[in-house]
Amino acid sequence: MTTAELTPPEARARFRAGLSTPTSGWCAGFTQANLIAVPREFAWDVLLFAQRNPKPCPVLDVLEPGDPTGALLDGDVRTDLPGYRVYADGALVDRPSEVARYWRSDLVGFLIGCSFTFETALLAEGVPVRHLARGTNVPMYRTTRRCRPAGRMSGPLVVSMRPVPAGLVDTAVAVTARYPDVHGAPVHVGDPGALGIADLAVPDFGDPVPIAEGEVPVFWACGVTPQAAVLESRLPLAITHEPGQMLITDARDTDYLL
Repeated sequence: MTTAELTPPEARARFRAGLSTPTSGWCAGFTQANLIAVPREFAWDVLLFAQRNPKPCPVLDVLEPGDPTGALLDGDVRTDLPGYRVYADGALVDRPSEVARYWRSDLVGFLIGCSFTFETALLAEGVPVRHLARGTNVPMYRTTRRCRPAGRMSGPLVVSMRPVPAGLVDTAVAVTARYPDVHGAPVHVGDPGALGIADLAVPDFGDPVPIAEGEVPVFWACGVTPQAAVLESRLPLAITHEPGQMLITDARDTDYLL
């Protein structure tokens, strides 16, 4: 059985057992999500930040304080992702395989849409997905575009990039625009310098991918944006997913298709 054929509970069981891997292409047809959990006193700031920046931060669900599960999964967000990051006062302090020991009764978890959700639809329309073909993580970049701040939360827009043949760019835009709850249409097509990205070969998160002749870099808003805001805003505690290693939910991709 391939990873694409696994059910979400089967995938989450593997991650709970310690498997660490990017999740692009896993559990075809099921929605993947970014995770960020913060103390309750900062939850309003995160929610307002997401509301003001819906492109990179489309909220799929908000968990009750201290609750490690919710309506989108029969599982536990403390253990069922393949990798986590723990931040304290704006510094990365741990990259554990589970975060049960860090979890507190006042932590509020946010599940934010992920662009991995629309990759199956891209492939179905003949648009290649380079990192999926190479078995690597998607490249992600901090940009010089600023998000609209909210309370204590402020930071740059983070984007993911996929090379697309020039003749298929319009198709890629049209396909992904039908998934607004998982970032939707690209935020930029073409020159990375317009986003302040100096070198596509050096992503801030994930792995670089080659761009072939006749291909154009296409950039989508990325759910790692709240992590960049956590770093800049120096929240006392935040727990997130490892970029590219997502929570695989029980929701269907078609649940978010317009």
